[in-house]
Amino acid sequence: MPAVHSLLATAMGIDTHQEPVVFLRADSEVCRAEGFIANTRIQVTVGEHSLIATLNVVTNEVLPARHIGFSRIAWERLALLGDEEVSVRHAPVLHSMSAVRKKMYGNTLSKREMNDIIADISQHRYSDMQIAAFLTACVERLDTDEVIALTQSMVDSGKRLSWPTRLQLVDKHCIGGLPGNRTTPIVVAIASAAGLIMAKTSSRAITSPAGTADTMEVLTRVHLDLAEIQATVRKVNACLVWGGAVNLSPADDMLIRIERALDIDGTGQMVASVLSKKIAAGSTHVLIDIPVGPTAKVRSQPDAEAMSRLFETVGQALRLKVRCLITDGSEAIGYGLGPAQEARDVLAVLQNQPEAPADLRERALLLAAHLLNMAGKGELDDTSRQARELLESGQAWHQFRRICEAQGGLKPIPEAACSLQQGARHSGTLLAMDNRRLSRLAKLAGAPNSPAAGLRLHAKLGQALAMGQPLFTLYADSQGELDYAADYYEHNHDLFMIGEAP
Repeated sequence: MPAVHSLLATAMGIDTHQEPVVFLRADSEVCRAEGFIANTRIQVTVGEHSLIATLNVVTNEVLPARHIGFSRIAWERLALLGDEEVSVRHAPVLHSMSAVRKKMYGNTLSKREMNDIIADISQHRYSDMQIAAFLTACVERLDTDEVIALTQSMVDSGKRLSWPTRLQLVDKHCIGGLPGNRTTPIVVAIASAAGLIMAKTSSRAITSPAGTADTMEVLTRVHLDLAEIQATVRKVNACLVWGGAVNLSPADDMLIRIERALDIDGTGQMVASVLSKKIAAGSTHVLIDIPVGPTAKVRSQPDAEAMSRLFETVGQALRLKVRCLITDGSEAIGYGLGPAQEARDVLAVLQNQPEAPADLRERALLLAAHLLNMAGKGELDDTSRQARELLESGQAWHQFRRICEAQGGLKPIPEAACSLQQGARHSGTLLAMDNRRLSRLAKLAGAPNSPAAGLRLHAKLGQALAMGQPLFTLYADSQGELDYAADYYEHNHDLFMIGEAP
């Protein structure tokens, strides 16, 4: 049996995000006895609680003798109070890492191997470095069977929402890559006003300035537990919540956190991520929006069609009805990028304000019509008219307010502390914009971590501009972030192409 050593717990007050870290003195007899060095993975146990953490070694002045320090997340997961006696030992060998190494060399993973990897990730046995190794080994290298196995494993790793038998639940998702494309709150309001059931659990941003959960958090409470979700849906036919708060497919949330840091979003992982959340939420019908454009996530029609086939094949294998729409991804949708700015656009559309972005409204109406059609509410022409009537009559806005009230109330949208307007460098027609660099610009201003940060466009493609005419306004919560984003734009003027119309 491996040796077990006892030490006294001390809170270090160090934020290591979601990766548990523990700290031992360089002269610790435990380090000497066990051969622990920096980055060793060790198992820490107190009572019935146990975790695997990464070791950092500190100088003698930082910790008293016979003490072990804990980062904030490690302290919280072990529910420590201070000075408890904890036991430490070498972490058990992670046999699933051999499957990760197998994938690194281009081999195919079995269903069992995929399940073992995801089970270990969901139980917090992998370090961030090990999760990153798995993700990079899989980027664009998963076959269809592996994607199906990954999806099922992620569903099995967490809780599932249960609903009455034969209840039809609809959902929609955009694969991303198109800044400002915040159609989900509008679609949910329209569809649920029509009587459809939408238990919408959304993710936070991965590579974009805002995800649906980020934008909705500006407007209402999104941290609902499973019972609250079910109660909200029973009351108003829908909810708009953050999926990570309810442990639906928890391994996916861990993967997303590392994907965000690496700025990657591989096709296979993305399909598994999206569909695992839908299945765990109890959805029966899912509509997928796949924008295509020269600077969108998907660049070509053939790639979009291949992605569509993968979504539908995986859905069919897991008894989920999936329909994919390939849409225009040539420019940002709406005017706002970032949680607060996108929330303003959502409310403008729902309230039928004259200045509401027409592209966001029409895109949401298209998606809502397809959802109604999938749910058997009529032919597409009929459901298109129905969706428009629900929006223009104010019924969708009334329904959205009901959803927000059921989740805790509608909140005022926050204002940014700092702003900077940028004008057109010369006259001409706005011919193109770079979606990827536009998203990066908004993120450098602080989005989505600072909800009020981002930018607001003042021009759309095809619009004639005079020199100096407002092109966009940057928003940030600090002057430093504003200057950081502005400096990026100074070196990337070509993210907007202004010239002579063909």
